[in-house]
Amino acid sequence: MRLINLIYGDIRFQYKYGFYFVYVVFTLMYISVLFFLPLEWREKTAAVLIFSDPSAMGLFFMGAIVLLEKSERVLSTIAVSPVKADDYIISKVVSLGVISVISGASIALSADVQNILIVLMGVFAGSVLFTLVGLIIAININSLNQFVTAVVPVEIIIFIPPLLYVFGYDNKLMLLHPGCMVISMISGSGNYILFIFPVLIMWFLVLYKVARFNVIKMFQSLGGIKL
Repeated sequence: MRLINLIYGDIRFQYKYGFYFVYVVFTLMYISVLFFLPLEWREKTAAVLIFSDPSAMGLFFMGAIVLLEKSERVLSTIAVSPVKADDYIISKVVSLGVISVISGASIALSADVQNILIVLMGVFAGSVLFTLVGLIIAININSLNQFVTAVVPVEIIIFIPPLLYVFGYDNKLMLLHPGCMVISMISGSGNYILFIFPVLIMWFLVLYKVARFNVIKMFQSLGGIKL
């Protein structure tokens, strides 16, 4: 019940500050773009759009969410409540994952992509990946400028290999990269799915452990914040 209440609270918080509105705007914009593209371009373009926004928005939104929580002293309240680090992380992952899947599904269906179940699993996996990375970064910064600066190299590392992969650089070793695994699923490919799942889970476990360590440290020592 505590976790459910926390997820509900996160959804209300994100709605209040317009995060859902941003998702709706981008989703409608991308659907419009796909509508004007030739049919043979739509599926691959949809995969790139879904990877770069509905999935990846967790990376950027986590910075804003954590900074807002710090500035409004929400985290100070959470830190002295029964909420555990695991509850906090799972709530963020689920709340952002739900809207990412809804947005991704809307774009995917408009492009008439194949293997929609694999696509949606890829969207959620991408959301988990970017949310955990964004949380790790956001916890360790004190301003929006610091977050933007820290995100740039992370964007390069996470985004470039998947884009190379989806546009034809099909080196099997690239599937060790979490972003390549995610975009492969978002593309609707069932190839290597039995390999992708366990490797992706290992990536998630590592990122979760790092995020958990940082959340516990943050709860133990909350300081001032600048937005």
